Amino acid sequence: MRVRSRRWRVLTAVAVFVLLASVSVAPAQSPERLWQEKADAAPPADIQRLNDFLHNLAERLKPFLVQVRVNRAVESPAEGEGGTPEGRRASGSGFLIRQDGYLVTNAHVVSDAERIQVKLSDGRRFEGRLVGLDDRVDLALVKIEATGLPVADLGDSNRLRVGELVLALGHPFGLEQTVSFGIVSRKGAPLDVAAAGFEFIQTDAAINPGNSGGPLVSMAGEVIGVNSMAARNGSIGFAIPINLVKGLLPQLAEKGKVEWGWLGVSIAEVADEDVARYRLKEPGGVLVRQVVAGQPADKGGVKANDVILGVDGARVNEPRDLQRIISSTPVGKSVKLSMMREGQATEVSVIVGLYEAGPAGPARPRRQPVPVPTPQK
Repeated sequence: MRVRSRRWRVLTAVAVFVLLASVSVAPAQSPERLWQEKADAAPPADIQRLNDFLHNLAERLKPFLVQVRVNRAVESPAEGEGGTPEGRRASGSGFLIRQDGYLVTNAHVVSDAERIQVKLSDGRRFEGRLVGLDDRVDLALVKIEATGLPVADLGDSNRLRVGELVLALGHPFGLEQTVSFGIVSRKGAPLDVAAAGFEFIQTDAAINPGNSGGPLVSMAGEVIGVNSMAARNGSIGFAIPINLVKGLLPQLAEKGKVEWGWLGVSIAEVADEDVARYRLKEPGGVLVRQVVAGQPADKGGVKANDVILGVDGARVNEPRDLQRIISSTPVGKSVKLSMMREGQATEVSVIVGLYEAGPAGPARPRRQPVPVPTPQK
Protein backbone atom coordinates (compact mmCIF):
# COMPACT_ATOMS: atom_id res chain seq x y z
CA MET A 1 0.00 0.00 0.00
CA ARG A 2 2.84 2.34 0.83
CA VAL A 3 4.54 1.42 -2.44
CA ARG A 4 1.43 2.33 -4.43
CA SER A 5 1.11 5.62 -2.57
CA ARG A 6 4.74 6.51 -3.24
CA ARG A 7 4.32 5.67 -6.94
CA TRP A 8 1.20 7.82 -7.12
CA ARG A 9 3.01 10.82 -5.64
CA VAL A 10 5.87 10.37 -8.10
CA LEU A 11 3.53 10.19 -11.08
CA THR A 12 1.62 13.22 -9.84
CA ALA A 13 4.85 15.25 -9.50
CA VAL A 14 5.95 14.28 -13.00
CA ALA A 15 2.58 15.29 -14.43
CA VAL A 16 2.72 18.71 -12.71
CA PHE A 17 6.28 19.29 -14.01
CA VAL A 18 5.25 18.44 -17.57
CA LEU A 19 2.23 20.75 -17.31
CA LEU A 20 4.35 23.68 -16.03
CA ALA A 21 6.95 23.10 -18.73
CA SER A 22 4.29 23.16 -21.41
CA VAL A 23 2.91 26.42 -20.02
CA SER A 24 6.37 28.09 -19.91
CA VAL A 25 7.16 27.38 -23.55
CA ALA A 26 3.78 28.47 -24.84
CA PRO A 27 4.01 31.72 -26.88
CA ALA A 28 3.09 34.79 -24.82
CA GLN A 29 0.43 37.16 -26.05
CA SER A 30 2.15 40.58 -26.59
CA PRO A 31 -0.03 43.61 -25.80
CA GLU A 32 -0.88 46.07 -28.54
CA ARG A 33 1.70 48.88 -28.84
CA LEU A 34 0.80 52.40 -27.78
CA TRP A 35 3.09 53.95 -30.39
CA GLN A 36 4.25 53.57 -33.96
CA GLU A 37 7.78 53.18 -35.29
CA LYS A 38 9.34 53.39 -38.72
CA ALA A 39 12.68 51.62 -38.98
CA ASP A 40 13.90 53.37 -42.13
CA ALA A 41 12.90 56.94 -41.15
CA ALA A 42 15.54 59.50 -42.20
CA PRO A 43 15.67 63.24 -42.88
CA PRO A 44 16.28 64.54 -46.40
CA ALA A 45 19.84 64.00 -47.62
CA ASP A 46 20.82 67.67 -47.34
CA ILE A 47 19.58 67.86 -43.76
CA GLN A 48 21.38 64.63 -42.90
CA ARG A 49 24.64 66.06 -44.23
CA LEU A 50 24.12 69.19 -42.13
CA ASN A 51 23.38 67.06 -39.04
CA ASP A 52 26.52 65.01 -39.61
CA PHE A 53 28.61 68.14 -40.16
CA LEU A 54 27.41 69.84 -36.97
CA HIS A 55 27.89 66.68 -34.92
CA ASN A 56 31.42 66.14 -36.22
CA LEU A 57 32.28 69.80 -35.71
CA ALA A 58 31.04 69.76 -32.11
CA GLU A 59 33.02 66.63 -31.33
CA ARG A 60 36.14 68.19 -32.85
CA LEU A 61 35.80 71.33 -30.73
CA LYS A 62 35.12 69.81 -27.32
CA PRO A 63 38.72 68.73 -26.46
CA PHE A 64 39.94 72.33 -25.97
CA LEU A 65 36.88 73.38 -23.94
CA VAL A 66 37.48 73.53 -20.17
CA GLN A 67 35.42 74.12 -17.06
CA VAL A 68 36.73 76.75 -14.64
CA ARG A 69 35.76 76.37 -10.99
CA VAL A 70 36.59 79.02 -8.41
CA ASN A 71 36.43 79.46 -4.65
CA ARG A 72 35.87 82.94 -3.27
CA ALA A 73 36.11 83.92 0.37
CA VAL A 74 33.13 85.43 2.13
CA GLU A 75 33.11 87.71 5.12
CA SER A 76 33.03 86.11 8.54
CA PRO A 77 29.74 86.38 10.47
CA ALA A 78 29.37 89.57 12.47
CA GLU A 79 29.92 89.39 16.21
CA GLY A 80 26.95 87.81 17.91
CA GLU A 81 25.71 86.12 14.72
CA GLY A 82 25.75 82.38 14.25
CA GLY A 83 27.39 80.41 11.46
CA THR A 84 30.93 80.01 10.15
CA PRO A 85 32.66 81.58 7.14
CA GLU A 86 32.47 79.45 4.02
CA GLY A 87 33.93 79.81 0.57
CA ARG A 88 31.63 80.68 -2.31
CA ARG A 89 32.01 78.26 -5.19
CA ALA A 90 31.14 79.11 -8.77
CA SER A 91 31.99 77.84 -12.22
CA GLY A 92 32.39 79.15 -15.75
CA SER A 93 34.00 78.09 -18.99
CA GLY A 94 37.21 78.67 -20.88
CA PHE A 95 39.31 77.29 -23.74
CA LEU A 96 42.93 76.33 -24.23
CA ILE A 97 45.05 78.50 -26.53
CA ARG A 98 48.52 76.98 -26.00
CA GLN A 99 49.71 73.42 -25.51
CA ASP A 100 51.66 74.39 -22.37
CA GLY A 101 48.50 75.27 -20.44
CA TYR A 102 47.44 78.85 -21.22
CA LEU A 103 43.69 79.32 -21.42
CA VAL A 104 41.24 82.20 -21.90
CA THR A 105 38.14 82.91 -19.83
CA ASN A 106 36.16 85.92 -18.57
CA ALA A 107 37.44 88.27 -15.89
CA HIS A 108 34.20 87.97 -13.93
CA VAL A 109 34.65 84.17 -13.77
CA VAL A 110 38.01 84.31 -11.93
CA SER A 111 38.12 87.75 -10.29
CA ASP A 112 38.62 87.69 -6.51
CA ALA A 113 39.15 83.93 -6.59
CA GLU A 114 41.21 82.36 -3.80
CA ARG A 115 41.46 79.15 -5.76
CA ILE A 116 41.03 78.33 -9.45
CA GLN A 117 40.53 74.74 -10.61
CA VAL A 118 40.45 73.79 -14.28
CA LYS A 119 38.78 70.61 -15.46
CA LEU A 120 39.75 69.34 -18.92
CA SER A 121 37.47 67.51 -21.32
CA ASP A 122 39.19 64.20 -20.45
CA GLY A 123 38.31 64.65 -16.77
CA ARG A 124 41.74 65.71 -15.50
CA ARG A 125 41.85 68.55 -12.98
CA PHE A 126 44.58 71.15 -12.51
CA GLU A 127 45.16 74.11 -10.22
CA GLY A 128 44.97 77.32 -12.21
CA ARG A 129 47.09 80.45 -11.79
CA LEU A 130 45.71 83.84 -12.80
CA VAL A 131 48.20 85.44 -15.20
CA GLY A 132 46.31 88.58 -16.18
CA LEU A 133 42.88 90.17 -15.99
CA ASP A 134 41.05 93.10 -17.55
CA ASP A 135 37.65 94.11 -16.17
CA ARG A 136 36.91 96.67 -18.87
CA VAL A 137 36.53 94.07 -21.62
CA ASP A 138 35.93 91.14 -19.21
CA LEU A 139 38.94 89.04 -20.24
CA ALA A 140 41.32 86.87 -18.22
CA LEU A 141 44.35 84.70 -18.95
CA VAL A 142 44.91 81.62 -16.78
CA LYS A 143 47.77 79.08 -16.70
CA ILE A 144 47.82 75.42 -15.69
CA GLU A 145 50.92 73.26 -15.43
CA ALA A 146 50.44 70.78 -18.25
CA THR A 147 51.87 70.06 -21.70
CA GLY A 148 50.68 68.56 -24.97
CA LEU A 149 47.17 69.93 -24.57
CA PRO A 150 44.63 70.30 -27.41
CA VAL A 151 44.25 73.95 -28.38
CA ALA A 152 41.74 76.09 -30.25
CA ASP A 153 42.38 77.69 -33.62
CA LEU A 154 41.70 81.44 -33.40
CA GLY A 155 40.02 83.03 -36.41
CA ASP A 156 39.49 86.55 -37.77
CA SER A 157 36.45 88.20 -36.19
CA ASN A 158 36.68 91.16 -38.56
CA ARG A 159 35.60 88.88 -41.41
CA LEU A 160 32.56 87.64 -39.51
CA ARG A 161 29.26 88.69 -41.09
CA VAL A 162 25.80 89.15 -39.63
CA GLY A 163 23.70 86.06 -40.35
CA GLU A 164 26.55 83.55 -40.26
CA LEU A 165 26.03 80.33 -38.29
CA VAL A 166 27.94 79.90 -35.02
CA LEU A 167 28.24 77.47 -32.10
CA ALA A 168 28.53 78.55 -28.46
CA LEU A 169 30.32 76.03 -26.24
CA GLY A 170 30.43 75.94 -22.47
CA HIS A 171 29.22 74.51 -19.19
CA PRO A 172 25.90 76.30 -18.43
CA PHE A 173 24.34 75.67 -15.03
CA GLY A 174 27.17 73.25 -14.25
CA LEU A 175 26.20 70.96 -17.15
CA GLU A 176 29.36 69.82 -18.89
CA GLN A 177 30.32 70.02 -22.56
CA THR A 178 27.22 71.66 -24.03
CA VAL A 179 26.81 73.16 -27.49
CA SER A 180 24.19 75.68 -28.63
CA PHE A 181 23.52 76.73 -32.21
CA GLY A 182 22.60 80.12 -33.64
CA ILE A 183 23.62 82.97 -35.89
CA VAL A 184 25.49 86.26 -35.61
CA SER A 185 22.64 88.66 -34.90
CA ARG A 186 24.60 91.90 -34.85
CA LYS A 187 28.04 93.40 -34.42
CA GLY A 188 28.00 96.29 -31.98
CA ALA A 189 28.23 97.44 -28.38
CA PRO A 190 26.84 95.11 -25.69
CA LEU A 191 24.10 96.29 -23.36
CA ASP A 192 25.06 98.60 -20.47
CA VAL A 193 28.79 97.88 -20.74
CA ALA A 194 31.55 100.37 -21.51
CA ALA A 195 33.87 98.41 -23.79
CA ALA A 196 36.26 101.00 -25.18
CA GLY A 197 34.32 101.42 -28.43
CA PHE A 198 34.86 97.88 -29.67
CA GLU A 199 32.10 96.03 -31.47
CA PHE A 200 31.04 92.95 -29.54
CA ILE A 201 29.46 90.01 -31.36
CA GLN A 202 25.75 89.57 -30.66
CA THR A 203 24.28 86.10 -31.15
CA ASP A 204 21.07 84.20 -30.50
CA ALA A 205 23.05 81.04 -29.67
CA ALA A 206 22.17 80.37 -26.03
CA ILE A 207 24.68 81.86 -23.57
CA ASN A 208 23.52 81.01 -20.06
CA PRO A 209 25.19 81.31 -16.63
CA GLY A 210 28.24 79.06 -16.74
CA ASN A 211 28.83 79.64 -20.47
CA SER A 212 30.89 82.72 -19.58
CA GLY A 213 34.41 82.43 -20.95
CA GLY A 214 33.60 79.68 -23.44
CA PRO A 215 34.30 79.98 -27.17
CA LEU A 216 31.99 81.23 -29.90
CA VAL A 217 32.98 79.21 -32.96
CA SER A 218 32.46 79.66 -36.71
CA MET A 219 31.48 76.88 -39.08
CA ALA A 220 35.15 76.70 -40.08
CA GLY A 221 35.89 75.48 -36.56
CA GLU A 222 37.72 78.67 -35.56
CA VAL A 223 37.09 80.62 -32.36
CA ILE A 224 35.80 84.05 -33.32
CA GLY A 225 34.68 85.25 -29.88
CA VAL A 226 34.69 84.71 -26.12
CA ASN A 227 31.18 84.33 -24.66
CA SER A 228 30.78 87.00 -22.03
CA MET A 229 27.23 88.03 -21.13
CA ALA A 230 23.55 87.86 -22.00
CA ALA A 231 20.52 90.11 -21.82
CA ARG A 232 18.30 89.82 -18.76
CA ASN A 233 15.86 87.46 -20.44
CA GLY A 234 18.67 85.37 -21.94
CA SER A 235 17.36 85.79 -25.49
CA ILE A 236 20.54 87.39 -26.85
CA GLY A 237 24.15 86.99 -25.86
CA PHE A 238 27.40 88.84 -26.47
CA ALA A 239 30.92 87.64 -27.17
CA ILE A 240 34.25 89.51 -27.12
CA PRO A 241 35.65 89.59 -30.68
CA ILE A 242 38.67 87.31 -30.92
CA ASN A 243 40.72 89.96 -32.76
CA LEU A 244 40.37 92.19 -29.70
CA VAL A 245 41.37 89.25 -27.50
CA LYS A 246 44.49 88.62 -29.59
CA GLY A 247 45.45 92.27 -29.23
CA LEU A 248 45.13 92.18 -25.42
CA LEU A 249 46.70 88.79 -24.60
CA PRO A 250 50.34 89.99 -24.89
CA GLN A 251 49.72 92.70 -22.25
CA LEU A 252 47.91 90.25 -19.98
CA ALA A 253 50.80 87.81 -20.24
CA GLU A 254 53.52 90.44 -19.75
CA LYS A 255 51.97 92.94 -17.33
CA GLY A 256 49.03 91.07 -15.82
CA LYS A 257 46.69 93.86 -16.97
CA VAL A 258 45.77 95.99 -19.97
CA GLU A 259 46.90 99.61 -20.14
CA TRP A 260 44.16 101.43 -22.03
CA GLY A 261 44.81 104.76 -23.73
CA TRP A 262 42.96 107.87 -22.53
CA LEU A 263 42.51 111.50 -23.60
CA GLY A 264 40.36 112.90 -20.82
CA VAL A 265 37.48 114.34 -22.82
CA SER A 266 33.71 114.08 -22.79
CA ILE A 267 32.52 113.50 -26.35
CA ALA A 268 29.32 113.33 -28.39
CA GLU A 269 28.14 112.57 -31.90
CA VAL A 270 27.89 115.43 -34.39
CA ALA A 271 24.26 115.70 -35.49
CA ASP A 272 23.03 117.16 -38.78
CA GLU A 273 21.84 120.30 -37.02
CA ASP A 274 25.35 120.82 -35.59
CA VAL A 275 26.98 121.26 -39.00
CA ALA A 276 26.18 124.98 -39.30
CA ARG A 277 26.77 125.69 -35.60
CA TYR A 278 30.32 124.35 -35.67
CA ARG A 279 30.98 125.54 -39.25
CA LEU A 280 31.53 122.08 -40.67
CA LYS A 281 31.42 121.16 -44.35
CA GLU A 282 29.49 117.94 -43.66
CA PRO A 283 28.25 115.84 -40.72
CA GLY A 284 30.90 113.69 -39.11
CA GLY A 285 33.63 113.79 -36.56
CA VAL A 286 33.39 113.81 -32.78
CA LEU A 287 32.31 116.81 -30.73
CA VAL A 288 34.35 117.59 -27.63
CA ARG A 289 31.84 118.64 -24.97
CA GLN A 290 34.22 118.94 -22.04
CA VAL A 291 37.96 118.65 -21.39
CA VAL A 292 39.13 117.28 -18.03
CA ALA A 293 41.62 119.69 -16.48
CA GLY A 294 45.16 118.39 -16.22
CA GLN A 295 44.52 115.35 -18.44
CA PRO A 296 46.27 114.56 -21.79
CA ALA A 297 43.80 116.43 -24.03
CA ASP A 298 43.96 119.54 -21.85
CA LYS A 299 47.76 119.46 -21.85
CA GLY A 300 47.79 119.04 -25.62
CA GLY A 301 45.57 122.08 -26.24
CA VAL A 302 42.19 120.46 -27.01
CA LYS A 303 39.25 122.73 -26.12
CA ALA A 304 35.52 122.31 -25.59
CA ASN A 305 33.49 122.59 -28.85
CA ASP A 306 36.40 121.34 -30.94
CA VAL A 307 35.34 118.72 -33.50
CA ILE A 308 37.89 115.92 -33.88
CA LEU A 309 38.00 114.63 -37.46
CA GLY A 310 41.02 112.31 -37.42
CA VAL A 311 43.80 110.68 -35.38
CA ASP A 312 47.19 110.26 -37.06
CA GLY A 313 45.50 110.40 -40.44
CA ALA A 314 42.79 107.86 -39.58
CA ARG A 315 39.29 109.24 -40.18
CA VAL A 316 37.02 109.61 -37.13
CA ASN A 317 33.32 109.54 -37.99
CA GLU A 318 31.68 108.85 -34.62
CA PRO A 319 32.56 108.62 -30.91
CA ARG A 320 33.16 104.86 -31.08
CA ASP A 321 35.89 105.42 -33.68
CA LEU A 322 37.74 107.79 -31.38
CA GLN A 323 37.27 105.49 -28.37
CA ARG A 324 38.58 102.48 -30.26
CA ILE A 325 41.64 104.25 -31.69
CA ILE A 326 42.72 105.99 -28.49
CA SER A 327 42.05 103.07 -26.14
CA SER A 328 44.21 100.75 -28.26
CA THR A 329 47.05 103.30 -28.65
CA PRO A 330 50.07 102.59 -26.41
CA VAL A 331 50.22 104.78 -23.35
CA GLY A 332 52.85 107.51 -23.74
CA LYS A 333 52.61 107.69 -27.53
CA SER A 334 52.10 111.10 -29.14
CA VAL A 335 49.21 111.32 -31.63
CA LYS A 336 48.10 114.12 -33.94
CA LEU A 337 44.46 115.15 -33.70
CA SER A 338 42.97 116.83 -36.79
CA MET A 339 40.15 119.14 -35.72
CA MET A 340 37.83 121.94 -36.68
CA ARG A 341 37.80 124.88 -34.23
CA GLU A 342 35.42 127.75 -34.91
CA GLY A 343 35.41 126.93 -38.61
CA GLN A 344 39.20 126.68 -38.88
CA ALA A 345 41.13 123.48 -39.47
CA THR A 346 43.69 122.92 -36.77
CA GLU A 347 45.97 120.17 -35.52
CA VAL A 348 47.36 119.43 -32.05
CA SER A 349 49.66 116.76 -30.63
CA VAL A 350 48.54 114.86 -27.56
CA ILE A 351 50.45 112.29 -25.52
CA VAL A 352 48.04 109.45 -24.78
CA GLY A 353 47.56 108.87 -21.06
CA LEU A 354 46.63 105.84 -18.97
CA TYR A 355 42.97 105.08 -18.44
CA GLU A 356 42.09 104.55 -14.80
CA ALA A 357 38.72 103.38 -13.53
CA GLY A 358 36.87 105.62 -11.11
CA PRO A 359 36.25 104.75 -7.46
CA ALA A 360 33.27 102.61 -8.40
CA GLY A 361 35.38 100.62 -10.83
CA PRO A 362 34.60 99.77 -14.45
CA ALA A 363 31.25 98.43 -15.48
CA ARG A 364 30.91 94.71 -14.88
CA PRO A 365 28.97 92.39 -17.20
CA ARG A 366 25.58 91.41 -15.89
CA ARG A 367 26.20 87.71 -16.45
CA GLN A 368 27.91 85.99 -13.53
CA PRO A 369 29.33 82.46 -13.22
CA VAL A 370 26.87 79.84 -12.10
CA PRO A 371 27.10 78.65 -8.48
CA VAL A 372 28.27 75.07 -8.11
CA PRO A 373 25.43 73.06 -6.55
CA THR A 374 26.12 71.46 -3.18
CA PRO A 375 25.32 67.73 -3.09
CA GLN A 376 22.35 66.90 -0.89
CA LYS A 377 22.94 64.48 1.96
